[in-house]
Amino acid sequence: MSMHQGRERLVVVGGDAAGMSAASQARRLKGPEELEIVAFERGHFTSFSACGIPYWVGGAVPERDDLIARTPEEHRARDIDLRLRTEVTELDVAGQRVRARDVESGAESWTSYDKLVIATGARPVRPELPGADAPGVHGVQTLDDGQALIDTLTRAKGRRAVVVGAGYIGVEMAEALIDRGFEVTVVNRGEQPMSTLDPDMGRLVHRAMEGLGITMVNGTEVTKILTGADGRVRAVATQHAEYPADVVVLGIGVRPETALARAAGLPLGAHGGLLTDLAMRVRGHEDIWAGGDCVEVLNLVSGQEQYVPLGTHANKHGQVIGTNAGGGYATFPGVVGTAVSKVCDLEIARTGLREKDARRVGLEFEAVTIESTSRAGYYPGASPMTVKMLAERRTGRLLGVQIVGREGAAKRVDIAAVALTARLTVEQMTALDLGYAPPFSPVWDPVLVAARKAARTVRGS
Repeated sequence: MSMHQGRERLVVVGGDAAGMSAASQARRLKGPEELEIVAFERGHFTSFSACGIPYWVGGAVPERDDLIARTPEEHRARDIDLRLRTEVTELDVAGQRVRARDVESGAESWTSYDKLVIATGARPVRPELPGADAPGVHGVQTLDDGQALIDTLTRAKGRRAVVVGAGYIGVEMAEALIDRGFEVTVVNRGEQPMSTLDPDMGRLVHRAMEGLGITMVNGTEVTKILTGADGRVRAVATQHAEYPADVVVLGIGVRPETALARAAGLPLGAHGGLLTDLAMRVRGHEDIWAGGDCVEVLNLVSGQEQYVPLGTHANKHGQVIGTNAGGGYATFPGVVGTAVSKVCDLEIARTGLREKDARRVGLEFEAVTIESTSRAGYYPGASPMTVKMLAERRTGRLLGVQIVGREGAAKRVDIAAVALTARLTVEQMTALDLGYAPPFSPVWDPVLVAARKAARTVRGS
Protein backbone atom coordinates (compact mmCIF):
# COMPACT_ATOMS: atom_id res chain seq x y z
CA MET A 1 0.00 0.00 0.00
CA SER A 2 1.34 3.42 -0.87
CA MET A 3 1.86 6.35 1.45
CA HIS A 4 -0.64 8.59 -0.31
CA GLN A 5 -4.08 7.34 0.77
CA GLY A 6 -4.27 4.67 -1.91
CA ARG A 7 -2.93 7.01 -4.58
CA GLU A 8 0.47 6.34 -6.07
CA ARG A 9 2.87 9.18 -6.80
CA LEU A 10 5.01 9.27 -9.94
CA VAL A 11 7.87 11.77 -9.78
CA VAL A 12 9.51 12.89 -13.03
CA VAL A 13 12.93 14.59 -12.98
CA GLY A 14 13.32 16.65 -16.18
CA GLY A 15 10.54 18.26 -18.21
CA ASP A 16 11.56 17.93 -21.83
CA ALA A 17 10.92 15.17 -24.41
CA ALA A 18 11.38 11.95 -22.43
CA GLY A 19 10.12 13.24 -19.08
CA MET A 20 6.94 14.93 -20.24
CA SER A 21 6.01 12.25 -22.79
CA ALA A 22 6.35 9.73 -19.92
CA ALA A 23 4.14 11.89 -17.70
CA SER A 24 1.54 12.39 -20.47
CA GLN A 25 1.43 8.70 -21.36
CA ALA A 26 1.11 7.62 -17.71
CA ARG A 27 -1.73 10.13 -17.33
CA ARG A 28 -3.53 8.66 -20.37
CA LEU A 29 -3.55 5.28 -18.64
CA LYS A 30 -4.32 6.39 -15.07
CA GLY A 31 -6.50 9.24 -13.87
CA PRO A 32 -5.52 11.65 -11.07
CA GLU A 33 -7.55 9.70 -8.51
CA GLU A 34 -5.22 6.70 -8.99
CA LEU A 35 -1.90 8.35 -9.90
CA GLU A 36 -0.50 11.68 -8.80
CA ILE A 37 2.20 13.00 -11.15
CA VAL A 38 4.80 15.55 -10.06
CA ALA A 39 7.36 16.80 -12.58
CA PHE A 40 10.41 18.96 -11.84
CA GLU A 41 12.09 21.10 -14.50
CA ARG A 42 14.96 23.46 -13.71
CA GLY A 43 14.49 25.62 -16.82
CA HIS A 44 11.65 27.88 -18.01
CA PHE A 45 10.22 25.57 -20.66
CA THR A 46 8.79 22.08 -21.17
CA SER A 47 8.47 19.79 -24.17
CA PHE A 48 10.53 21.92 -26.55
CA SER A 49 12.48 20.95 -29.64
CA ALA A 50 16.20 21.56 -29.04
CA CYS A 51 16.72 20.15 -32.58
CA GLY A 52 14.89 23.18 -33.95
CA ILE A 53 17.11 25.81 -32.29
CA PRO A 54 19.55 26.20 -35.23
CA TYR A 55 16.61 26.81 -37.59
CA TRP A 56 15.14 29.42 -35.24
CA VAL A 57 18.54 31.13 -34.91
CA GLY A 58 18.92 31.08 -38.71
CA GLY A 59 15.43 32.48 -39.26
CA ALA A 60 13.74 29.51 -40.96
CA VAL A 61 11.53 29.14 -37.84
CA PRO A 62 10.22 32.62 -36.98
CA GLU A 63 9.20 32.35 -33.31
CA ARG A 64 10.68 30.68 -30.25
CA ASP A 65 7.24 29.40 -29.25
CA ASP A 66 6.98 27.49 -32.54
CA LEU A 67 9.48 25.07 -30.95
CA ILE A 68 7.29 24.34 -27.91
CA ALA A 69 5.21 21.19 -28.41
CA ARG A 70 3.32 21.52 -25.12
CA THR A 71 3.28 24.47 -22.75
CA PRO A 72 3.44 24.12 -18.95
CA GLU A 73 -0.23 25.21 -18.83
CA GLU A 74 -1.23 22.37 -21.18
CA HIS A 75 0.55 19.84 -18.95
CA ARG A 76 -1.05 21.27 -15.79
CA ALA A 77 -4.48 21.15 -17.43
CA ARG A 78 -3.99 17.36 -17.58
CA ASP A 79 -3.43 17.13 -13.81
CA ILE A 80 0.35 16.99 -13.99
CA ASP A 81 1.82 18.97 -11.08
CA LEU A 82 4.62 20.63 -13.02
CA ARG A 83 7.16 22.66 -11.06
CA LEU A 84 9.27 24.90 -13.30
CA ARG A 85 12.54 26.54 -12.23
CA THR A 86 12.91 23.75 -9.68
CA GLU A 87 16.10 21.72 -9.72
CA VAL A 88 16.34 18.24 -8.21
CA THR A 89 19.57 18.19 -6.18
CA GLU A 90 19.47 14.68 -4.69
CA LEU A 91 17.90 11.27 -5.28
CA ASP A 92 17.38 9.21 -2.11
CA VAL A 93 16.74 5.79 -3.58
CA ALA A 94 16.56 3.94 -0.24
CA GLY A 95 14.09 6.49 1.15
CA GLN A 96 12.17 6.78 -2.16
CA ARG A 97 12.30 10.56 -2.22
CA VAL A 98 13.91 13.41 -4.12
CA ARG A 99 15.21 16.74 -2.84
CA ALA A 100 14.42 19.78 -4.97
CA ARG A 101 15.52 23.42 -4.79
CA ASP A 102 13.55 26.41 -6.02
CA VAL A 103 15.98 28.17 -8.37
CA GLU A 104 14.66 31.66 -7.52
CA SER A 105 14.32 31.45 -3.72
CA GLY A 106 16.83 28.67 -2.95
CA ALA A 107 14.22 26.96 -0.75
CA GLU A 108 14.67 23.14 -0.60
CA SER A 109 12.17 20.40 0.15
CA TRP A 110 11.82 16.62 -0.11
CA THR A 111 9.14 14.89 -2.22
CA SER A 112 8.46 11.17 -1.78
CA TYR A 113 7.69 8.88 -4.71
CA ASP A 114 6.34 5.41 -5.43
CA LYS A 115 7.69 5.51 -8.97
CA LEU A 116 10.52 7.65 -10.32
CA VAL A 117 11.42 8.72 -13.86
CA ILE A 118 14.92 10.11 -14.49
CA ALA A 119 14.94 12.26 -17.62
CA THR A 120 17.77 14.64 -16.84
CA GLY A 121 18.97 14.89 -20.45
CA ALA A 122 22.45 15.89 -21.54
CA ARG A 123 24.82 18.73 -20.81
CA PRO A 124 26.90 20.41 -23.50
CA VAL A 125 30.62 19.70 -23.38
CA ARG A 126 32.14 23.02 -22.21
CA PRO A 127 35.84 22.95 -22.87
CA GLU A 128 38.19 23.81 -20.00
CA LEU A 129 39.42 26.81 -21.97
CA PRO A 130 40.47 30.20 -20.72
CA GLY A 131 37.73 32.61 -21.79
CA ALA A 132 35.05 29.96 -22.42
CA ASP A 133 32.65 31.83 -20.12
CA ALA A 134 33.17 35.26 -21.71
CA PRO A 135 30.14 37.18 -23.00
CA GLY A 136 29.60 36.32 -26.67
CA VAL A 137 30.45 32.61 -26.21
CA HIS A 138 27.32 30.47 -26.55
CA GLY A 139 26.10 26.89 -26.24
CA VAL A 140 22.78 25.94 -27.82
CA GLN A 141 21.13 23.39 -25.57
CA THR A 142 17.98 25.14 -24.34
CA LEU A 143 15.55 27.77 -25.58
CA ASP A 144 17.17 30.22 -23.13
CA ASP A 145 20.53 29.51 -24.85
CA GLY A 146 18.96 30.13 -28.26
CA GLN A 147 17.45 33.42 -27.12
CA ALA A 148 20.77 34.56 -25.63
CA LEU A 149 22.57 33.75 -28.89
CA ILE A 150 19.99 35.62 -30.98
CA ASP A 151 20.37 38.64 -28.68
CA THR A 152 24.16 38.56 -29.18
CA LEU A 153 23.80 38.22 -32.97
CA THR A 154 21.41 41.17 -33.06
CA ARG A 155 23.73 43.38 -30.99
CA ALA A 156 27.09 42.26 -32.41
CA LYS A 157 29.10 45.14 -33.84
CA GLY A 158 31.01 42.93 -36.28
CA ARG A 159 29.88 40.05 -38.50
CA ARG A 160 32.49 37.38 -37.73
CA ALA A 161 31.46 34.10 -36.13
CA VAL A 162 33.53 31.11 -35.09
CA VAL A 163 31.91 27.72 -34.50
CA VAL A 164 33.89 25.25 -32.41
CA GLY A 165 33.09 21.65 -33.42
CA ALA A 166 31.72 20.20 -36.67
CA GLY A 167 29.17 17.60 -35.57
CA TYR A 168 25.43 18.03 -36.22
CA ILE A 169 25.11 21.14 -34.04
CA GLY A 170 28.30 22.75 -35.36
CA VAL A 171 27.34 22.21 -39.00
CA GLU A 172 23.72 23.33 -38.49
CA MET A 173 24.82 26.43 -36.54
CA ALA A 174 27.37 27.30 -39.26
CA GLU A 175 24.51 27.31 -41.76
CA ALA A 176 22.29 29.38 -39.42
CA LEU A 177 25.04 32.00 -39.02
CA ILE A 178 25.61 32.17 -42.79
CA ASP A 179 21.84 32.72 -43.16
CA ARG A 180 22.19 35.61 -40.68
CA GLY A 181 24.86 37.23 -42.84
CA PHE A 182 27.89 36.37 -40.70
CA GLU A 183 31.32 35.33 -41.95
CA VAL A 184 31.75 31.84 -40.50
CA THR A 185 34.85 29.87 -39.55
CA VAL A 186 34.44 26.33 -38.19
CA VAL A 187 37.30 24.95 -36.08
CA ASN A 188 37.16 21.17 -35.86
CA ARG A 189 39.32 18.64 -34.03
CA GLY A 190 38.61 15.81 -36.49
CA GLU A 191 40.21 15.32 -39.90
CA GLN A 192 36.84 16.05 -41.56
CA PRO A 193 33.51 17.53 -40.42
CA MET A 194 30.73 15.14 -39.30
CA SER A 195 32.72 12.49 -37.46
CA THR A 196 29.55 10.35 -37.46
CA LEU A 197 30.51 9.68 -41.09
CA ASP A 198 33.63 7.96 -42.34
CA PRO A 199 36.28 10.56 -43.34
CA ASP A 200 35.84 9.86 -47.09
CA MET A 201 32.17 10.90 -46.78
CA GLY A 202 33.01 13.75 -44.39
CA ARG A 203 35.21 15.18 -47.14
CA LEU A 204 32.09 15.70 -49.30
CA VAL A 205 30.54 17.74 -46.49
CA HIS A 206 33.77 19.73 -46.12
CA ARG A 207 33.72 20.60 -49.82
CA ALA A 208 30.07 21.68 -49.69
CA MET A 209 30.65 23.87 -46.63
CA GLU A 210 33.53 25.63 -48.34
CA GLY A 211 31.27 26.09 -51.37
CA LEU A 212 28.91 28.07 -49.10
CA GLY A 213 31.74 30.37 -48.08
CA ILE A 214 32.34 28.72 -44.70
CA THR A 215 36.03 28.53 -43.73
CA MET A 216 36.73 25.00 -42.46
CA VAL A 217 39.76 24.48 -40.21
CA ASN A 218 40.14 20.73 -39.59
CA GLY A 219 42.51 18.76 -37.37
CA THR A 220 42.88 21.68 -34.98
CA GLU A 221 42.24 22.15 -31.24
CA VAL A 222 41.11 25.46 -29.79
CA THR A 223 43.56 26.46 -27.03
CA LYS A 224 41.86 29.59 -25.70
CA ILE A 225 39.19 32.17 -26.27
CA LEU A 226 40.55 35.72 -26.27
CA THR A 227 38.63 38.69 -24.91
CA GLY A 228 38.86 42.40 -25.57
CA ALA A 229 39.13 45.33 -23.15
CA ASP A 230 35.33 45.21 -22.69
CA GLY A 231 35.58 41.57 -21.53
CA ARG A 232 33.67 40.29 -24.57
CA VAL A 233 35.00 37.63 -26.89
CA ARG A 234 37.29 38.94 -29.66
CA ALA A 235 39.00 35.85 -31.10
CA VAL A 236 39.48 32.10 -30.92
CA ALA A 237 43.07 30.89 -30.67
CA THR A 238 44.48 27.54 -31.80
CA GLN A 239 48.10 26.36 -31.56
CA HIS A 240 48.82 27.92 -34.95
CA ALA A 241 46.46 30.82 -35.50
CA GLU A 242 43.94 33.32 -34.21
CA TYR A 243 40.47 33.69 -35.72
CA PRO A 244 38.76 37.02 -34.98
CA ALA A 245 35.25 36.53 -33.56
CA ASP A 246 32.34 38.77 -32.58
CA VAL A 247 30.45 35.65 -31.51
CA VAL A 248 31.52 32.07 -30.73
CA VAL A 249 29.21 29.06 -30.80
CA LEU A 250 30.27 25.84 -29.05
CA GLY A 251 29.09 22.72 -30.85
CA ILE A 252 31.40 20.15 -29.30
CA GLY A 253 28.65 17.70 -28.44
CA VAL A 254 26.97 16.59 -25.23
CA ARG A 255 27.43 14.13 -22.38
CA PRO A 256 24.74 12.40 -20.32
CA GLU A 257 23.63 14.52 -17.34
CA THR A 258 23.93 11.73 -14.77
CA ALA A 259 25.61 13.35 -11.74
CA LEU A 260 22.48 12.78 -9.60
CA ALA A 261 22.20 9.15 -10.71
CA ARG A 262 25.89 8.53 -10.05
CA ALA A 263 25.66 10.06 -6.55
CA ALA A 264 22.66 7.79 -5.87
CA GLY A 265 24.66 4.71 -6.90
CA LEU A 266 22.59 3.88 -10.00
CA PRO A 267 24.27 1.80 -12.74
CA LEU A 268 26.04 3.77 -15.49
CA GLY A 269 27.59 2.49 -18.72
CA ALA A 270 30.94 3.13 -20.39
CA HIS A 271 29.71 6.44 -21.86
CA GLY A 272 28.38 7.72 -18.53
CA GLY A 273 24.71 7.11 -19.38
CA LEU A 274 22.22 5.19 -17.23
CA LEU A 275 21.75 1.51 -18.05
CA THR A 276 18.20 0.24 -18.41
CA ASP A 277 16.41 -2.96 -19.35
CA LEU A 278 14.10 -3.34 -22.36
CA ALA A 279 11.22 -1.73 -20.42
CA MET A 280 13.47 1.30 -19.74
CA ARG A 281 13.70 0.42 -16.04
CA VAL A 282 17.03 1.30 -14.46
CA ARG A 283 18.79 -2.03 -14.07
CA GLY A 284 18.28 -3.53 -10.63
CA HIS A 285 15.53 -1.04 -9.65
CA GLU A 286 11.89 -2.04 -9.96
CA ASP A 287 10.35 1.43 -9.51
CA ILE A 288 12.85 3.68 -11.32
CA TRP A 289 12.84 4.33 -15.07
CA ALA A 290 15.17 6.45 -17.19
CA GLY A 291 15.03 7.73 -20.76
CA GLY A 292 16.20 10.33 -23.25
CA ASP A 293 19.67 11.85 -23.45
CA CYS A 294 20.73 10.53 -20.01
CA VAL A 295 20.64 6.82 -20.98
CA GLU A 296 22.68 4.46 -23.13
CA VAL A 297 20.85 2.40 -25.75
CA LEU A 298 21.53 -0.94 -27.39
CA ASN A 299 22.82 -0.71 -30.95
CA LEU A 300 21.09 -3.60 -32.74
CA VAL A 301 23.82 -3.85 -35.37
CA SER A 302 26.87 -4.00 -33.10
CA GLY A 303 25.12 -5.59 -30.11
CA GLN A 304 26.76 -3.02 -27.81
CA GLU A 305 25.46 -0.13 -25.73
CA GLN A 306 26.09 3.30 -27.20
CA TYR A 307 25.21 6.89 -26.44
CA VAL A 308 22.88 8.44 -29.04
CA PRO A 309 21.29 11.68 -27.82
CA LEU A 310 18.38 12.26 -30.24
CA GLY A 311 14.85 13.58 -29.84
CA THR A 312 13.34 10.61 -31.67
CA HIS A 313 14.63 8.16 -29.07
CA ALA A 314 13.72 10.47 -26.16
CA ASN A 315 10.09 10.59 -27.24
CA LYS A 316 9.92 6.81 -27.76
CA HIS A 317 11.55 6.24 -24.36
CA GLY A 318 8.93 8.50 -22.77
CA GLN A 319 6.09 6.55 -24.39
CA VAL A 320 7.53 3.25 -23.16
CA ILE A 321 8.20 4.55 -19.63
CA GLY A 322 4.78 6.17 -19.32
CA THR A 323 3.08 2.99 -20.48
CA ASN A 324 4.97 0.88 -17.92
CA ALA A 325 4.65 3.38 -15.07
CA GLY A 326 0.94 3.64 -15.86
CA GLY A 327 0.47 -0.09 -15.42
CA GLY A 328 0.73 -1.18 -19.07
CA TYR A 329 3.55 -2.96 -20.87
CA ALA A 330 5.96 -1.69 -23.53
CA THR A 331 9.60 -2.13 -24.53
CA PHE A 332 12.28 -0.20 -26.40
CA PRO A 333 14.36 -2.80 -28.28
CA GLY A 334 17.22 -0.52 -29.37
CA VAL A 335 18.44 1.61 -32.25
CA VAL A 336 20.37 1.14 -35.48
CA GLY A 337 21.95 4.60 -35.31
CA THR A 338 20.05 6.56 -37.95
CA ALA A 339 20.68 10.29 -38.14
CA VAL A 340 20.22 12.96 -40.81
CA SER A 341 21.22 16.58 -41.16
CA LYS A 342 21.70 19.23 -43.79
CA VAL A 343 23.98 22.12 -44.57
CA CYS A 344 22.06 24.41 -46.90
CA ASP A 345 21.00 22.15 -49.78
CA LEU A 346 23.42 19.33 -48.98
CA GLU A 347 21.73 16.41 -47.21
CA ILE A 348 23.77 14.17 -44.92
CA ALA A 349 22.49 10.80 -43.75
CA ARG A 350 23.87 7.78 -41.91
CA THR A 351 22.67 4.60 -40.26
CA GLY A 352 24.31 1.50 -38.79
CA LEU A 353 28.06 1.23 -38.31
CA ARG A 354 30.96 3.26 -39.68
CA GLU A 355 34.17 1.45 -40.64
CA LYS A 356 35.72 2.18 -37.24
CA ASP A 357 32.61 0.95 -35.38
CA ALA A 358 32.68 -2.33 -37.30
CA ARG A 359 36.39 -2.77 -36.56
CA ARG A 360 35.91 -1.99 -32.88
CA VAL A 361 33.37 -4.81 -32.45
CA GLY A 362 35.46 -7.26 -34.50
CA LEU A 363 33.29 -7.45 -37.60
CA GLU A 364 34.98 -8.16 -40.93
CA PHE A 365 33.39 -6.16 -43.73
CA GLU A 366 33.45 -4.99 -47.32
CA ALA A 367 32.90 -1.29 -48.04
CA VAL A 368 31.66 0.02 -51.39
CA THR A 369 30.90 3.54 -52.61
CA ILE A 370 28.79 4.46 -55.63
CA GLU A 371 27.79 7.68 -57.40
CA SER A 372 24.22 7.96 -58.61
CA THR A 373 21.50 10.59 -59.05
CA SER A 374 18.43 11.61 -57.06
CA ARG A 375 16.12 11.17 -60.07
CA ALA A 376 16.31 9.69 -63.54
CA GLY A 377 19.34 11.35 -65.18
CA TYR A 378 17.23 12.92 -67.93
CA TYR A 379 14.59 14.32 -65.56
CA PRO A 380 14.99 18.04 -64.64
CA GLY A 381 16.58 18.63 -61.26
CA ALA A 382 18.49 15.33 -61.06
CA SER A 383 21.48 15.87 -58.77
CA PRO A 384 24.44 13.68 -57.80
CA MET A 385 24.33 11.44 -54.73
CA THR A 386 27.08 9.39 -53.11
CA VAL A 387 26.16 6.21 -51.25
CA LYS A 388 28.60 4.23 -49.13
CA MET A 389 27.60 0.78 -47.89
CA LEU A 390 29.21 -1.67 -45.46
CA ALA A 391 28.39 -5.38 -45.57
CA GLU A 392 29.66 -8.21 -43.40
CA ARG A 393 32.23 -10.37 -45.15
CA ARG A 394 30.97 -13.87 -46.07
CA THR A 395 27.39 -13.42 -44.74
CA GLY A 396 26.67 -10.20 -46.66
CA ARG A 397 24.58 -8.81 -43.79
CA LEU A 398 24.10 -5.06 -44.18
CA LEU A 399 26.14 -3.19 -41.52
CA GLY A 400 25.79 0.46 -42.41
CA VAL A 401 24.97 3.11 -44.99
CA GLN A 402 26.07 6.73 -45.44
CA ILE A 403 24.52 9.03 -48.05
CA VAL A 404 25.54 12.54 -49.03
CA GLY A 405 23.66 14.35 -51.79
CA ARG A 406 21.65 17.38 -52.77
CA GLU A 407 18.10 16.13 -52.72
CA GLY A 408 16.43 12.99 -51.46
CA ALA A 409 19.53 11.73 -49.63
CA ALA A 410 18.23 12.21 -46.11
CA LYS A 411 15.04 10.17 -46.28
CA ARG A 412 16.57 7.45 -48.50
CA VAL A 413 18.61 6.32 -45.51
CA ASP A 414 15.34 5.09 -43.96
CA ILE A 415 15.37 2.19 -46.46
CA ALA A 416 18.69 1.13 -44.94
CA ALA A 417 17.42 1.66 -41.38
CA VAL A 418 14.57 -0.80 -42.06
CA ALA A 419 16.96 -3.25 -43.74
CA LEU A 420 19.31 -3.11 -40.72
CA THR A 421 16.43 -3.69 -38.30
CA ALA A 422 15.27 -6.68 -40.35
CA ARG A 423 18.88 -7.94 -40.59
CA LEU A 424 18.71 -8.16 -44.39
CA THR A 425 21.73 -9.12 -46.47
CA VAL A 426 22.81 -6.83 -49.30
CA GLU A 427 21.76 -9.63 -51.69
CA GLN A 428 18.22 -9.56 -50.22
CA MET A 429 18.18 -5.77 -50.50
CA THR A 430 18.75 -5.90 -54.26
CA ALA A 431 15.28 -7.45 -54.57
CA LEU A 432 13.46 -4.72 -52.57
CA ASP A 433 10.45 -3.38 -54.46
CA LEU A 434 11.04 0.35 -54.04
CA GLY A 435 8.93 3.11 -55.57
CA TYR A 436 10.11 4.25 -59.00
CA ALA A 437 9.17 6.98 -61.43
CA PRO A 438 11.61 9.36 -63.18
CA PRO A 439 10.81 12.36 -60.91
CA PHE A 440 11.71 10.31 -57.81
CA SER A 441 14.63 8.07 -58.66
CA PRO A 442 16.58 6.31 -61.40
CA VAL A 443 15.31 2.82 -62.37
CA TRP A 444 17.78 1.43 -59.86
CA ASP A 445 17.47 3.48 -56.68
CA PRO A 446 20.90 4.70 -55.43
CA VAL A 447 20.58 2.50 -52.32
CA LEU A 448 19.99 -0.55 -54.54
CA VAL A 449 22.90 0.35 -56.83
CA ALA A 450 25.09 0.28 -53.71
CA ALA A 451 23.51 -2.99 -52.55
CA ARG A 452 24.22 -4.63 -55.93
CA LYS A 453 27.85 -3.54 -55.80
CA ALA A 454 28.17 -4.71 -52.19
CA ALA A 455 26.58 -8.09 -53.06
CA ARG A 456 29.05 -8.59 -55.94
CA THR A 457 31.96 -7.65 -53.67
CA VAL A 458 30.83 -10.10 -50.96
CA ARG A 459 30.40 -12.89 -53.52
CA GLY A 460 33.82 -12.11 -54.99
CA SER A 461 35.53 -12.23 -51.59
